[in-house]
Amino acid sequence: MVGRNGSSAATTSERSESALDAYSRTVIAVAEAVGPSVANLRVRRATRRGAMLGAGTGVVISADGFLITSAHVMEGARRGVAEFGDGRDCEVSLVGADPLSDLAVLRTDHGALNAARLGDAGRLRVGQLVVAIGNPQGYASSVTAGVISGLGRSLPVGARAG
Repeated sequence: MVGRNGSSAATTSERSESALDAYSRTVIAVAEAVGPSVANLRVRRATRRGAMLGAGTGVVISADGFLITSAHVMEGARRGVAEFGDGRDCEVSLVGADPLSDLAVLRTDHGALNAARLGDAGRLRVGQLVVAIGNPQGYASSVTAGVISGLGRSLPVGARAG
């Protein structure tokens, strides 16, 4: 079958397959580069009912021991343990948290960490393809890809949906 521009369907199919292969190689490269910087966080939170275990994902942002995570992961906790994919564990402590941006900064004295190279969020565009790496529900090194669906949105403040 020949298309309007004279190209065959096979050529179009081959180009699509080639583009998907290139995208797959990009996701693999990102996972391999950033994966060592991603940790599974385990924290013990103080609640009105007593202590409760919590978990989340942390990302090393500097080789000298700073990590970022979501503020809600550290809510009610001051300390935790970061477990990396290579089996290393290190204790972390909360440096500070901002509930409005849902970001928290953690610190560990464990040296020689692999810092992730972060991009410029100001360059993101709706529709852009992105890769996310984390430890949802303790599943280490989970990788997914998606599309930026919106920018400049804020999280609701106050009571959370449960």
